[in-house]
Amino acid sequence: MKTASSITAGHAVLETVIGFMGIAWSEKGLIRLCLPERSREAVERRLMRHPGVSASTAQPSWVVELIASIKAYAAGEDVDFTGFPVDLDGIDDFRLAVYDAARKLSYGETTTYGELAKRAGHAGLPRETGAALGANPVPLVIPCHRILAAGGKIGGFSAPGGSVTKEKMLAMEGVRVGPPPPAQVSFGF
Repeated sequence: MKTASSITAGHAVLETVIGFMGIAWSEKGLIRLCLPERSREAVERRLMRHPGVSASTAQPSWVVELIASIKAYAAGEDVDFTGFPVDLDGIDDFRLAVYDAARKLSYGETTTYGELAKRAGHAGLPRETGAALGANPVPLVIPCHRILAAGGKIGGFSAPGGSVTKEKMLAMEGVRVGPPPPAQVSFGF
């Protein structure tokens, strides 16, 4: 990865096998990630609504690597995003702790909002943890889709497509959420 001093600001919209996604970065690291939309224009509009998103499209080498990693993830590969720099300037300490705890979850690993709150040092605050994850500026890199409601239920998801998108992302990682499949029908022998 590049050092923070060599990172320049910009944004990119990329086409993946699951739709158009977008990223924006500052001098310090990734500041936005937009999960799949059906059109390049929709992603561009979402990205440019946020303050601090630069119109530049020049990509430092770490961004080129991140784009390749996002495309690989969308194609079903096990990708680790923990090495990419993230710029979370202006985010309060509670959310930083929640995001740090979530970022430690591996591909295909899930936990509950309550357990994540405990791991973040804020036991007993599952709803507040869910609200923090709902404001996550860089989903996927901070894998908020891997956090489930109590009892293994899917829980909420603020990205386009809501909990359906969350369930699809988890399925891509081999995680099945919900009731078990019906028992196999007997062949009678």
